[in-house]
Amino acid sequence: MYSPAMNAYNQYKTTSVQTADPGKLLLMLYDGLLLSLRKGKQAVEAGKLKEAHQNLIKAQDIVSELMSTLKMEYEISQNLFQLYDYWKRRLVEANVKKDTQIIDEVLSLVRELRAVWAQAAGAEDD
Repeated sequence: MYSPAMNAYNQYKTTSVQTADPGKLLLMLYDGLLLSLRKGKQAVEAGKLKEAHQNLIKAQDIVSELMSTLKMEYEISQNLFQLYDYWKRRLVEANVKKDTQIIDEVLSLVRELRAVWAQAAGAEDD
């Protein structure tokens, strides 16, 4: 069903993403990843397996997006690709096993790297 408010909101989201600087976009991806991981963990703990699956798949998709935006001609990009690949494999395992310890491991790693990017971009920590 069409909603003028929802349409306006969607236009705002699209515009804000299109006009955000690359550092801010990266932090937005990390924030979305952290949110999906936290929601996935909460859902596992609550026994809501379908919701956990959806959030962990969303987290995997965000990691895939992070991987696809890397410029592989830089050495740091190759290192980040390996790290993101590790996160993705761990998230697949966490989703299959519904294992909160694996989710916590990835959450910790994501928080650390997000803090580094936030500092580099002059933004706030999560």
